[in-house]
Amino acid sequence: MGSAQAVVVYGAYGHTGRFVVDRLRECGFLPVLAGRDADKLRAMAATRPGLDTRPASVDDPAALDRALAGAAAVINCAGPFATTAAPVIEAALRAGIPYVDVAAEVEANVDTFARFAERARAAGAVVVPAMAFYGGLGDLLATAAMGDWTAADEAHIAYGLNSWHPTEGTRAAGAVSRDRRGGRRVRYSNGRLEYRTDGLPTLDWDFPEPMGTRAVLGEFTMADVVTIPSHLAVPEVRTYMTVEAARDLSAPDTPAPTAVDEHGRSAQTFLVDVLVRSGDEERRAVARGRDIYAVTAPLAVEAVSRILTGRTRAVGVVSAGEVFDAPDFLDALSAHLSLDVRR
Repeated sequence: MGSAQAVVVYGAYGHTGRFVVDRLRECGFLPVLAGRDADKLRAMAATRPGLDTRPASVDDPAALDRALAGAAAVINCAGPFATTAAPVIEAALRAGIPYVDVAAEVEANVDTFARFAERARAAGAVVVPAMAFYGGLGDLLATAAMGDWTAADEAHIAYGLNSWHPTEGTRAAGAVSRDRRGGRRVRYSNGRLEYRTDGLPTLDWDFPEPMGTRAVLGEFTMADVVTIPSHLAVPEVRTYMTVEAARDLSAPDTPAPTAVDEHGRSAQTFLVDVLVRSGDEERRAVARGRDIYAVTAPLAVEAVSRILTGRTRAVGVVSAGEVFDAPDFLDALSAHLSLDVRR
């Protein structure tokens, strides 16, 4: 792997970071293990011989510069992204390399677009936030479903998870988001984010078979409300979550994911059902797969691969559906997702 391109994975020892490191190796890249905890980096390197470790705190710009030195790109897997995204993006801009993260935090993604859009565009840099199961996948599906439409009235993203065993990072990021919102919830309506104090509605969603009709929490808002409106003219973007998965997430004693196969994946399954509506016409895209954390790795690594080989459509802070050819990108994930796009 001496001639392989080096890609820094910040937060490499985290649950999702480990999947990303292993996927990079499978795709012929040379992962560089970076993060805040030097001991955890060394322990991880001991199980993956030949990988360099570069400890760096987000409040130490010089250390971040050393961590990114000589790399072709950086993938940030270290949450909460309210803390890590801006410093690592700053370092990537200084290094002149693309930045990809897997942030699911709504406010952190809003901050990335607001703070770095002009600078990244002026520098000709590519910064892709939320290149993950939440945010990136929904955006790609919605973009593919839109097809030749230039606008739509509504986009609905329903998450059919059979369970949700959150990682420590997911819980920490959720706590930061709740604090930033002052306990309020958020939705995207009338072309803007709205913060509300009322409860989430419960309704039935007709998922494709074999899942069928399931109870979901409406307006269970995920990063899709940032990624989709960033480039698609859709004034109403709503996301939904199966009740049982939401219950798992909120319960303090739900255990972390447990590996059940040789790839480290859990037994969790998912179905993402995306519906876009314009007037009386509807279009749909559906993705099925296993383990929301594991599937984030091929999403993020495919993004880096396309950026480094020039298969992009825009520069600046960009979401997946804007910067990549959405149908082609989704086709490239066929080993990891089962897809059905109906127009």
